[in-house]
Amino acid sequence: MDESEARPLLARGLGRRRLIRLDAGVAAAYTLLLLMITGDRSAPALLPVAVIAATGLPLAVRRIWPVPAFAAVLTASVLSLFLDLAWDSCAAAAYALYPVALTRPRRRWIPTPLIGVLSAFVILGGAVVGPTGWQAQRSAALLLGLAVLGASWTLGRAVRERRAHAARAARQIADRAVTDERLRIARELHDVVAHSMSLIAVKAGVAVHVAEARPEEALDALRVIETTSRGSLAEMRHLLGVLRADTAPETAQEAARAPAPDLSALTGLAERAAMAGVRVALDVRAGELPESVALSAYRIVQEAVTNVVKHAAPAHCRVLVHADGHRLRIEVTDDGPGVRVLPGGVAPGEGHGLIGMRERVMMYGGDFTAGPRPQGGFAVSAAFPYDPI
Repeated sequence: MDESEARPLLARGLGRRRLIRLDAGVAAAYTLLLLMITGDRSAPALLPVAVIAATGLPLAVRRIWPVPAFAAVLTASVLSLFLDLAWDSCAAAAYALYPVALTRPRRRWIPTPLIGVLSAFVILGGAVVGPTGWQAQRSAALLLGLAVLGASWTLGRAVRERRAHAARAARQIADRAVTDERLRIARELHDVVAHSMSLIAVKAGVAVHVAEARPEEALDALRVIETTSRGSLAEMRHLLGVLRADTAPETAQEAARAPAPDLSALTGLAERAAMAGVRVALDVRAGELPESVALSAYRIVQEAVTNVVKHAAPAHCRVLVHADGHRLRIEVTDDGPGVRVLPGGVAPGEGHGLIGMRERVMMYGGDFTAGPRPQGGFAVSAAFPYDPI
């Protein structure tokens, strides 16, 4: 069964055509009701029928032509009062006024709150006095009708403001979601590009220095550059493919199905780092992690190892990733010189890697530290909680 069919009618909401048909039914029923309760009047026979029809039938088009429908109903309703016909206290006019209040642009000179307060007082006063006192004079009946119109106008404007507020809140949520997604993509791209370009830069430098003396070693460096660049391009396609609105459906589906890096990819990361002169010892005891947690852990380790390659190669690096089912701990240490680009003392355009790692950890409400070790080298430590699968 289709999900929309399984939901109740009111939960699905009514379309515009159904609402117009509903208004047509209300208009017909209301007109018949007025004709039934209209007794013998002194006015000509055709005039009461025409006035009553003008009071009820325009309600059928109140959503299509709100202002003309309201004007017609209000005019007929006032005529009913002065012709001593069935008087509905402007109930039909109020029904026609509601879509006008709901759809017309806001006018600052219309004191809607004051109209609502005065209408409430008049309606309450009419309820206290009773129908006899109010129907005794046409002026009192007209005042009551104006109060009913004021209440309808206030209700329509209140619903309009509520919808406008909900729309603004939805736009703000959407804007925040877009901003968060941009930051996430920026972090992902930074991690991919920084890691790959660091390896490429290191191996390109090696190739330049040994090209003449040891051409075989230069050729190996070029192979590493080729492999690394192809891998980074594939990852960037995965990140950007699902963002392009004009992407072919098959391509977008392939990009969405492509698995995101997780802890199983750390072995390949270590192998690439070894090509750049950084020997990485892995100690991974994490078990099965949620996909987002595994991706964050991989990116943190990737950025930390990339920093070792950029600033400490050749060096030895130890990567520890432990998880107990509720908290993940990551430590990346090396025996390099211990000098890194740190927030607060960075050169222009640098330092985004450590900031990105800190943001990933803070997103989970965890702890992050990075700095030189007393015994030499550099250490990155991160720990954050997660919900088990």
